[in-house]
Amino acid sequence: MKKSFLISVSLLIHLLSTHASTKVGTDTLKVTLSDVWKKAETASRHINIKNKEVQISHEEVKDVIMERLPEIGVGGSYERATNIPVYDHGLFAAPSYHEVIKNLYRVSGDFYLNLYNGNKLNLKIKEEKIRHEIKTIERDEAVSNIRYKAAALYLELQQAFIFRNLIQKDIADQEKQLQEIKSFHRNGTTLKSDVLRIELELSKRKLLLVKIENDLLIATQKLNILIGEPDEKMILPEKLKDTLENMNGDYGQYLKEALNYSFAYHISEQKTELSKLHLRQVKANTRPKIGLTGDFYYMNPQIFLYPYNPYLYSLGLAGVKASFPISSFYHNIHKTRAARLEVDKEEEAHKDTEDKVRQQVKESFLRYEESLVQIEVAKVNVTQAIENARIIKANYFNQTALITDLLDADIQVLQTQFELASAKIQAQSKYYLLLNIIGKL
Repeated sequence: MKKSFLISVSLLIHLLSTHASTKVGTDTLKVTLSDVWKKAETASRHINIKNKEVQISHEEVKDVIMERLPEIGVGGSYERATNIPVYDHGLFAAPSYHEVIKNLYRVSGDFYLNLYNGNKLNLKIKEEKIRHEIKTIERDEAVSNIRYKAAALYLELQQAFIFRNLIQKDIADQEKQLQEIKSFHRNGTTLKSDVLRIELELSKRKLLLVKIENDLLIATQKLNILIGEPDEKMILPEKLKDTLENMNGDYGQYLKEALNYSFAYHISEQKTELSKLHLRQVKANTRPKIGLTGDFYYMNPQIFLYPYNPYLYSLGLAGVKASFPISSFYHNIHKTRAARLEVDKEEEAHKDTEDKVRQQVKESFLRYEESLVQIEVAKVNVTQAIENARIIKANYFNQTALITDLLDADIQVLQTQFELASAKIQAQSKYYLLLNIIGKL
């Protein structure tokens, strides 16, 4: 009964494994992490939206700068007048009519050049430039976030390939060991139960391989969606390097870089400047407005001077126009107070953002250092597990150890190898997270 059960399980696992393997296909794309980043940036709709927002804000800056130029307008009109009725004998009597010039024409042009308006135009230009800078930082932040997400998926895919290679090698070793135990069983030196236990553990390994194959396909689809490739395309990442590169520096250095490059920190900084600029704009409401004005027109008939005459004439006017908003002194009181409170709020928010950045840098740096220690521990564990498995195997075939000891030793080898691979992947992931936080990914 046990034997038939094991045969059924093995057959099922074989079919699942074969089915999972056929999903991989031959359409394979070999990519480095840099290639993945480029493809992800190109395919990301979120980044494309952020790029459009940057372009829009750039045009808005140009639009405000154009307001320095004078306002110029042209116009024209044609009117037809009737004679003027004069009721010299009362409203209900027939009037007499006074002849007037019936056709009236006017073609005109005017302009206004702002000389001073409380410096509002310069402040508006600065405001739009700050908003453009914020949009640029947000675009760069979106790129960094996409890169980190792509790196995480790429590392997940690398880990799935490593796990698959490890479990495939372990299955091959277990099958070889199974043949040795079967040979010993035929010679009467091992029990039938030992053979069954090994076959059961081998079936578990094959089932784990099926899970790893599915994990690999799932990670591949996630990465394909991110980089704009078809779901079925197989991604082949680079082999994970044994040494970690470009990971030098202490906490102080990373914190300094974060305060120089962190996206959240600089967005908060720009918002603080924006609130200060808004306060200056509110204060500008109490200042005079001065500008050059001009008007030039051709008209017919001439009714500018008396006596009138039905001839075409032209007239040009130029001068200085000035106004002073007296009511703004009391209208502006609460606006100014609100603007000052907004500055205080943004300064406090900026300090809060700085605290969060410091905390995130500290945490991610310590977690990264922790992962480096974990790698060294995992390396030692692998060496010890391999040596322990060698000793237990020798003892088992010398009939001084149980089959359970042999199985536990083999499982320990596989587990420590998985832990070492996971530690390396986690170290890479934590380093990319640190770079993302400080704004240099």
